[in-house]
Amino acid sequence: MKDTDGVFHVAAWYKIGARDKSPAWEINVNGTRNVLELMRELKIPKGVYTSTLAINSDTKNAIRNENYHFTGKHISEYDRTKAEAHKLAKQFIADGLPLVILMPGLIYGRDGTSLSDDSLRMFLKKRLPVIPKVSAYNWSHVDDVAQIHITAMEKAPAGETYIVGGPVHTAEEAFEIAGKLTGIRKPLAVPPVLLKITGLFSAIAEKIIPLPPMYSSEALRVQAGATYLGDNSKAKRELNYNPRPLEEGFKDVLFYELEKIRNN
Repeated sequence: MKDTDGVFHVAAWYKIGARDKSPAWEINVNGTRNVLELMRELKIPKGVYTSTLAINSDTKNAIRNENYHFTGKHISEYDRTKAEAHKLAKQFIADGLPLVILMPGLIYGRDGTSLSDDSLRMFLKKRLPVIPKVSAYNWSHVDDVAQIHITAMEKAPAGETYIVGGPVHTAEEAFEIAGKLTGIRKPLAVPPVLLKITGLFSAIAEKIIPLPPMYSSEALRVQAGATYLGDNSKAKRELNYNPRPLEEGFKDVLFYELEKIRNN
C-alpha cells in the first residue's frame, strides 16, 4: 500500500454452506482490521471498503436504505462476520480514516464463483430441480459493481456509505427472464416452508456426512424465503450509479456460460 493514492479492500471469505466456517472471522473481521489499521498507519489518502447488503440479513421484503441497522440474529456466518466488519469500518471512519463503504447485493457474472452462479449454470444444464418462492435480491452485474467502485474512489466523499445493488427481482422472476432468453423451462418454485423442513433434515445429516454446499442447512436457510434488499437511490443520485437491467446482464452471462457448456 505504501505511496498509493487509494486502497480497495474487496477481499472476503464468502462460503455459504461451508462445513468449516472457522476462517470467516479471521478473514472478514481481523483481516479488515489489519487492512484499515495499515491504511491509517501509512496515511492512505482514500479507501473503498466492500461491505454487503447481507449485513442486514433477511429484510422480509422491506427495501432498506443506508440508515437501517439490523440488530437480530444473522442467518449465515458470512452475514454475521461481514456485519462485524462493517461495524469496524464505521468505527475507523469515526476515528478519521478517509474511507467509503459500498454495499453490493447479489453479484452475478461470467465465470462467477458464488452459489447463485452455480445455480445459473445448473439451470443451463437443466439440472436445477427447484427454486425458492419469495426470495428476492438486488441483482448486480459484476461489471457494474466494479465500475461503481472506481467511481466511489474518484468522486465519493470520505465517510459516506452507499448501497450499490442492482434491480430488485425475486428468484422466480430472475429464472423466468433466464428461461425467456434461453428457451429453457423455469424450475419448479417451492414455498419457503419446504426448504425450511429440508434444512432441518440437512442439519442432522451434515453432522454425519459432508453435504454439497448448496444443500447444506445454512444454504437452505438463506434460500428459504429470505430477501436481501436495499435502496440504491443514494448511489444513483450522488454517484450516477446506473446498473443494467437483469435481462441485459443475463444476455451477457447466460450465453457466455452456454457456449462454455457446449464446448466442454
